[in-house]
Amino acid sequence: MSYPIVQVDAFTERPFSGNPAAVCLLDRPRAKQWMQSVAEEMNLSETAFLLRKDETFQIRWFTPTMEVDLCGHATLAAAHFLWTEEYVSYERKILFDSASGPLSATFEDSRIWLDFPATPTRSTSPPASLADALGAQPLETEVGPFDLLVLLSCEEEVLHLKPNFDALSVLPYRGCIVTAAADSTEVDFVSRFFAPAAGIDEDPVTGSAHCALGPYWQQRLGKCKFEARQLSARGGVLHVIANGNRVALGGHAATFLRGTLC
Repeated sequence: MSYPIVQVDAFTERPFSGNPAAVCLLDRPRAKQWMQSVAEEMNLSETAFLLRKDETFQIRWFTPTMEVDLCGHATLAAAHFLWTEEYVSYERKILFDSASGPLSATFEDSRIWLDFPATPTRSTSPPASLADALGAQPLETEVGPFDLLVLLSCEEEVLHLKPNFDALSVLPYRGCIVTAAADSTEVDFVSRFFAPAAGIDEDPVTGSAHCALGPYWQQRLGKCKFEARQLSARGGVLHVIANGNRVALGGHAATFLRGTLC
């Protein structure tokens, strides 16, 4: 059997920026270990597998080392793939069945919008090793269902972080979200995301992290709509709307590669 597979750069309008994800469309269920092996072979931060189930698509996400419960950029890439390869018309909302419950994608004003669950955080004491692992002193630390969230003093401090990934990898979280208020009036907040325990030292643009960042900055700034920038080397821009127990994530995507998985 062979399966169509694409590589899509998500949360960007042009290739070679944003966050690359592979998307593979299956015609039957495949074993978890087979999907993990494909993700390891693709060696991207996430590989998404789709399987049509009546009016929905089952979606599963794999890093090179593990399956994860929620991934924003690979879901955005999957929606882009289904529309651009004409598996679904642009007028139709795409419904996904995932480990984190029902998700959806709509195409509005030349932008993809994802409807995701909010993953709010709560205040916590910083791990004793955190400042040394990050190479910076946290102003605040919070914890959510997946990640540790760390507030730093300014955008420049986030931009110039050089963390110790070995030290971060032993912390008991999927990853570490580092954030600060933006210097520019065009952007509300900035972030970076480190997940060495999941096989990703630094993720270029992380949709699921913004399911925590949206509610966090809503409390701090007193509004619900945000422009956000992730300050990785590739960089990316996200439009974030915090809406109670859901978060809308808006962005663009660009197909980089089309192929067939044998």
